[in-house]
Amino acid sequence: MIELTLTEVATAVGGVLHGCSGTEVVTGSVEFDSRRIKPGGLFVALPGERVDGHDFAATAMAAGAAGVLAGRPVDAAAVLAPVANGQPSGAYALAADTDGTGAAVLAALAALARSVVHTLTRAGLQVVALTGSSGKTSTKDMVAALLTPLGPTVAPPGSFNNEIGHPWTALRAGTSTRHLVLELSARGPGQISALCRVAPPLIGVVLNVGSAHLGEFGSRDAVATAKGELVEALPAAGVAVLNADDAAVSAMDRRTEARVVRFGRSRAAQVRAIDITLDDRGCPSFRLVTPAGEARVGLAIPGEHQVSNALAASAVALELGASPAAIATVLGGYRPVSRWRMEVTERRDGVTVVNDAYNANPESVAAALRTLVAISGANRRSWAVLGPLGELGGAAAQAYREIGALAADLRVDRLVAVGEQARPLHVAAAGSAPIWVPDVSAALELLASELATGDVVMIKASRAAGLERLAEGLLGLEGASR
Repeated sequence: MIELTLTEVATAVGGVLHGCSGTEVVTGSVEFDSRRIKPGGLFVALPGERVDGHDFAATAMAAGAAGVLAGRPVDAAAVLAPVANGQPSGAYALAADTDGTGAAVLAALAALARSVVHTLTRAGLQVVALTGSSGKTSTKDMVAALLTPLGPTVAPPGSFNNEIGHPWTALRAGTSTRHLVLELSARGPGQISALCRVAPPLIGVVLNVGSAHLGEFGSRDAVATAKGELVEALPAAGVAVLNADDAAVSAMDRRTEARVVRFGRSRAAQVRAIDITLDDRGCPSFRLVTPAGEARVGLAIPGEHQVSNALAASAVALELGASPAAIATVLGGYRPVSRWRMEVTERRDGVTVVNDAYNANPESVAAALRTLVAISGANRRSWAVLGPLGELGGAAAQAYREIGALAADLRVDRLVAVGEQARPLHVAAAGSAPIWVPDVSAALELLASELATGDVVMIKASRAAGLERLAEGLLGLEGASR
């Protein structure tokens, strides 16, 4: 973050100084985990479900924090954030976060990030924001890899894409940062718009509109409306990067004043892929065709769906000055940096474990099944271990039927459904020798007894299912090495 005095922080958040002169300078990072505070940092006292950050304010100060962004008086020098309604009339008048949800602190964190990003964009910072039903984190990581050679780049770790992670990431940017790459998620209408107000993007990327969060939005049209909030937030001088292969995304060109660049396999795309092939590891290669020239790209990550992610990232990089040849070089050496997303590990006994357990929706499961079949080929036995898919609402039953039918159509050899919610998969996948097990422990016991040399096992479920523990257990059985 740029250096600010506590008085400047208080002004940015509309807060009240307490227990300090205001001349103290924040020279370090902004953190909401007191264990990560370093001298000169700013501690954000967020109330949580199990712990309240206000209880750790003194610990943060003892670790060298310059101040605390708090929602109520704490036993430390602090910048107190007032609640949204009302004006402070004294040091403690509106310092208390009366609803207990942390709304005042979150609003203050967003306000601070907005102020810092505004200052930095005036100095040349370029903000890139991405959204979509699937592929956000993988594409965000690719964009960051492509932009880093062009200048210092900040991007969130993993899927740090909500009202906490978004401003926290924005506050990682400093005076030397040239690119800020942000991933935007939404659990309801207006949330992407709100995130865009925190860090207004110059380039906005919409990857796809799928079934993720149907239980919250109700329909794909509603999901498209929410995702399109990103392109609506772009300035006329900005760029909307849209998926030409997704009709719902391509139609968003009507919702923005920004210039539109399309990516995909369609001839309507300015940045497109032709001559796509897969190697025996399931890794795709393709010819990247752009207005600036062409280059052959070979990805070292499995899955044909990664081509679309790579095209979106390439479109951003081209806008910010990269050449097709430079893009091909970076993508050829790219390896995933966020965990549990198509992590392929070969055990010493010849079993291949594909850990894609971070999250799942119907579209990403379909892509994972196709990748599994590509990796296993004609001579290796394929295992799909699938857990429940969350946030689908009334669409869940149909989604499970379609996934089960796809597994059978693709001739996945064995399908293991894990957990009570995943029972419909067991019923639908009649052609893939389906097995149902109640939990991760039972799945590990089953696989430990039945996996054989050469088998390929792919693990995928919604985050809450915790199936990454199954992948870790499988890799621990043989002392696997990458």
